[in-house]
Amino acid sequence: MTNILILEDDPISLQTLKKMIEKVAKDVQVSAVSDLQTARKLLHEKEEGFQAFLLDINLEEAEPENRDGFCFATEVRSIGRYAFTPIVMITSIANLELASYRKLHCYQYILKPYEEEEIRKLVKKLLFQTGDMTDVSLTVKIDGINYRISSKDIVYIKAIPRGVCLMMKKEELRVPYTSIKQLLEKLPEERFFQCHRMYVVNQEFIDYVDYVNGMIKLTMCGQIEIGVTYKKEVRRRLNG
Repeated sequence: MTNILILEDDPISLQTLKKMIEKVAKDVQVSAVSDLQTARKLLHEKEEGFQAFLLDINLEEAEPENRDGFCFATEVRSIGRYAFTPIVMITSIANLELASYRKLHCYQYILKPYEEEEIRKLVKKLLFQTGDMTDVSLTVKIDGINYRISSKDIVYIKAIPRGVCLMMKKEELRVPYTSIKQLLEKLPEERFFQCHRMYVVNQEFIDYVDYVNGMIKLTMCGQIEIGVTYKKEVRRRLNG
């Protein structure tokens, strides 16, 4: 279970953000609070702690200079167990970004109004960061039987006629009537990406990349091609 604390003074925005987060994953518990006092109480009394914080910088809309959320983030960082916990700052003023990053080592910042797709991607990154999405399981049907597979065991995925082939650490599984696109929607995007119209790779198994010859060498299962139109994406994913 991943515990996330949201501190946002606007009740409508608070509930909207809470629902967006809970929609992404079932194993997330959101503590949604609108005032600094309650946030401080939870920070010090919740035994299991929090794995991520989403904090509105300005907790008094009528006071543009208010920075209570920023002050609370400083309190969070002063506690040893939260020295490296992801903190996401919520703001409607983009130029506050640099101060947040430099002083508090924030994980990210988001601008109001919230966009559901942005929140979805953010939560998936947070869950991956905290370890809750590193071992996503898939359920695939083969010959009428449902198989549960750990995504950690998938080296790469290859498109085949009328289905896909999962190249695992120790075996190959042919899954009919399933597309690469369908699997990508279920796999953690921080781990898997498409490198060719026929291939999706688990970057944890990449040994090295030969951009000249357009090949990815894997620590097992040999090598796979990089599609011409995917070279830019491969560089972005692997070189930052």
